[in-house]
Amino acid sequence: MPTATAKDGCPINYQVEGPADAPVLLLCNSLGTDLHMWDDQAPAWSNHFRVLRYDRRGHGKSGAPKGPYTMDMLGNDALAVADAAGAKTFNWCGLSMGGMVGQWMGANARDRVQKLVLSNTHYYYADKQPWHDRIKFARDNGLPKLSGPQMERWFTKGFRETSPAPVAKVAAMFIETNLDGFIGCCEAVRDMDFRASTPTITAPVMVIVGAQDPATLPEYGHEIAKMIKGAKVTTLDAAHLSNIEQPKAYTEAVLNFLAH
Repeated sequence: MPTATAKDGCPINYQVEGPADAPVLLLCNSLGTDLHMWDDQAPAWSNHFRVLRYDRRGHGKSGAPKGPYTMDMLGNDALAVADAAGAKTFNWCGLSMGGMVGQWMGANARDRVQKLVLSNTHYYYADKQPWHDRIKFARDNGLPKLSGPQMERWFTKGFRETSPAPVAKVAAMFIETNLDGFIGCCEAVRDMDFRASTPTITAPVMVIVGAQDPATLPEYGHEIAKMIKGAKVTTLDAAHLSNIEQPKAYTEAVLNFLAH
């Protein structure tokens, strides 16, 4: 796979699918996953877009320097991927951390972004303690012991029971994530504050929320939508990784938003 080079030299692994002359759709993953979290969406989306997906630093086949990372750093990493792929402008779809980086993109790279999908995400954590606790647990115990609790937060009980294969795929991605990379990204999420910048976004925005999402509560998405003029909200019957739990509905919702 091709590799982009971040400002600090970190290699960022990416993948391109779809017609060379189609508009670009840049995808951004959740914490603890790699670019394969979009496997259910990429085939359909690549019929309409030049789909560009990548492994965030610290994840997948990208470099994993020690943190802390920042949202500025992660946003510039994404721009390095777009530049490497020759994408002067692009649509954006990001879930969880991907929606956080998307908010950075909408506020800091307005000339690059066409439309934004911000999915299962948040803009500011007033209470930092849960992130301190997660970082300490990961550092002390490793990611395999954190995997079970994460899958319980990321998927509803019903989906875990009826669809073990996709849950196991995500769990494997999570366990294989570089520990330093995971912690660095946790620090970026813990420290982000988009309260002032997100209201400055001018691109058309769709916010996706999971009705049963305990990780990024639905009200967080509604708050983001209220901050951005003209933003619309789409609710899916899912927990956190709504693109995996409701793949067909997610795929169609994004396509409908981007096409109109």
